[in-house]
Amino acid sequence: MRLQNKVAIVTGGANGIGKATVFRFTAEGAKVVIADSNEEQGLKVLEEVQKRSGIARFVKVDVASSESVQEMVKTVLDQFGTIDILINNAGITNDGLLAKLSEEAWQKVIQVNLTGVFNCTKAVLPVMLEKGSGKIINTSSVSGVYGNIGQTNYAAAKAGVVGMTKTWAKELGPKGITVNAVAPGFCETNMTAKVPEKIMQKIIQQIPLKRLGKAEDIANAYLYLASDEANYVNGTVLHVDGGIVM
Repeated sequence: MRLQNKVAIVTGGANGIGKATVFRFTAEGAKVVIADSNEEQGLKVLEEVQKRSGIARFVKVDVASSESVQEMVKTVLDQFGTIDILINNAGITNDGLLAKLSEEAWQKVIQVNLTGVFNCTKAVLPVMLEKGSGKIINTSSVSGVYGNIGQTNYAAAKAGVVGMTKTWAKELGPKGITVNAVAPGFCETNMTAKVPEKIMQKIIQQIPLKRLGKAEDIANAYLYLASDEANYVNGTVLHVDGGIVM
């Protein structure tokens, strides 16, 4: 029970990697807040957690809205009294080559994937500063580190997450708060399900392990960074990508 009695917020916890993380963390003893804009799916995840005898709560939130995030944090504190771990996992894609990328598509992805991380981290920070401890884990991407054709907005946001992670690690490390990021490669999620099969097979051939990652692979990385085993890990970007970008 590596997270026994810890309180964790998982944004984007209703689907994919977030859902796998909710299941992993509750199995390890954490009290988990499933923070997502999809109430229907979030409540299904909550029901499954409860069937497994885990402790969780669903809170509807729009991470792009600071007001919505502040209300979420208030709800968490009213329910659980503290916040030990923040997993900034929520993210969207709206791909397109630069020549055809609309301003709307740019803004939407930046608001959720970059501003959302800022909003959530700033909202939980007073709680962690008062405690003198905390784990903040952000979700970047191999696209944010190495770029990817057709993902100007997504790559920019995820690169920004890396920059914020390293900056916050320097600012908050002296306060007892570690800040790290995970950079997933191509995983079996709703996002990759939209990629044409022919293109996906080409991608898989570039991965030394010759397979896509699973949501659980990323959840395990989050677990490590959230646990006491990673107490001396700060400011790192952990690549979980099957070796595609060696």
